[in-house]
Amino acid sequence: MSTAQLPALVPAQRTLLKDAIRSFFRNRLAIAGLVIVAVLMICALFSELVAPQSYFKSNLGDNLQGPSAQHWFGTDPVGRDLLSRIIYGIRTSFVVGFSVMLFAFAVGVPLGALAGLRGGWVDFVITRLIEVTTAFPSFLFAIFLMTVLGNGLVNVILAIGLTSWIDVARLTRAQIVALREREFILAARSYGAPDRRIIFRHLLPHALPPLIIMLAIGIPNAIFAEAGLSFLGVGINDPLPSLGKMVADSFGYLSQYWYLGIFPTVTVALAMLSFNFMGDGLRDALDPTMYNQ
Repeated sequence: MSTAQLPALVPAQRTLLKDAIRSFFRNRLAIAGLVIVAVLMICALFSELVAPQSYFKSNLGDNLQGPSAQHWFGTDPVGRDLLSRIIYGIRTSFVVGFSVMLFAFAVGVPLGALAGLRGGWVDFVITRLIEVTTAFPSFLFAIFLMTVLGNGLVNVILAIGLTSWIDVARLTRAQIVALREREFILAARSYGAPDRRIIFRHLLPHALPPLIIMLAIGIPNAIFAEAGLSFLGVGINDPLPSLGKMVADSFGYLSQYWYLGIFPTVTVALAMLSFNFMGDGLRDALDPTMYNQ
């Protein structure tokens, strides 16, 4: 066979998505975080199937039982299965984490994009709003709101979400400002593209990588904030399980019943670490300068 008859070897086409996926799955800590998040997500989505008992079922005759074959994590002071309550507590944490970030992105992304694209007095007003809101310490402001609104799942989401949008808006604005003078944006403007099309078709897709990283980091922050509020007694009400409230309720028993505080604390720590590992992996994967040439 002549050389001219040999099939041409075409190298596989590389794309940013393929490079990002390849980089992410090379990061062992990111993979470990992804696996833990997947397990926790299964527990949250299928709590009724995964939990051995209902979270509110109590049996005073079995109260304060240590870990055993019947109750893997033991029982609490009113005889409820601790493993079941932790599993349902994971659901509460995930509902809060994802709901807060959904609220933060629904408010922060439009405001940041509008400020970055329009500039002028629109940018001035939105930036001043961000600065004024930033002046309030987020966790203390959430405590204040909870004392005004009262305990409850919806109020916790609202209290944390009202300050979580600030970083999203600031990051979105910075990305839009950096992109709005690029050639492809100027070309879209020259063709008469409206602002809505420029934002959703051209700007936001290019600003998406850092926003994805912020999402991965913001979820554990919201989970930790909910745990902190519930720990202080201004978060989730009984009988709905909360990991932070479990830790707070264990303080009077830790000298003899160590498991009451250890297992919820370890669960919160695992959730925080796993999302942070994923966030670090996404940051490296979505940074083109990290790829091997």
